[in-house]
Amino acid sequence: MGMIPIGDDNSDRTINPFVNYLLIAANIAVFVLLQGMGASNRFTYAFSTVPQEIVSGRDVVTSAHTVEDPLSGQSFEQPGLRPTPVTVYLTLLVSMFMHGGIAHIAGNMLYLWIFGDNIENALGHLRYLAFYLVCGILASLAHVFTTAATHGDMLVPSLGASGAISGVLGGYALLFPGRRVRMMMGRGTTEMPAWVAIGVWFVFQVVAGMGLLGAGSQAGGVAYAAHVGGFVAGLLLVKLFPAGRLVRSPRRA
Repeated sequence: MGMIPIGDDNSDRTINPFVNYLLIAANIAVFVLLQGMGASNRFTYAFSTVPQEIVSGRDVVTSAHTVEDPLSGQSFEQPGLRPTPVTVYLTLLVSMFMHGGIAHIAGNMLYLWIFGDNIENALGHLRYLAFYLVCGILASLAHVFTTAATHGDMLVPSLGASGAISGVLGGYALLFPGRRVRMMMGRGTTEMPAWVAIGVWFVFQVVAGMGLLGAGSQAGGVAYAAHVGGFVAGLLLVKLFPAGRLVRSPRRA
């Protein structure tokens, strides 16, 4: 899109957003320590969310096989699914903290760093944590059921914090639509209201996802249905997690 957020207005922040910091640290720790910077296929292909496993409730183990990217037409070898040592439904949670590469985690953590603290400030620490996790799980379920409904490949695993962060963006757009967000565009920077910055991002997710419905809304390594599902979940749920910290009009004497 050529637009990258680099900051926003935090002048009204009243709390230390340590839950947001811990979420970022947890994502990095899982990627570095458990995924081996993306090199550990054993962990990644055991704990990623696999649509077939979620729909059936049964663990699936496969051999390595060749997959064709429906966008580029290029073929590549995908490692086989490894045994999941716990209930497959736990992958809906664990996969939220996993990433496919350095660029993947860097982009996600940038968005979480910029937008997550404001939502934590509005909801409070524990409710923000619950909001983040619920949005992430609902985003993964949106991907699973969209893949099933569009007859996509049910054995392609998905992972990443994008769904949960999409929920954060949905909540941010609803609570702070006019807040100024600094964006890098080309070689320069500009400021725009959050509803514009996030709205452009959301439109791209919808358009890209609609173009990929025949592939289960996942191609090129991106599960767009999870992004859209997480965003909608954030919009619908953010006001169900109040903590008495939302901005109120001052009382008149």
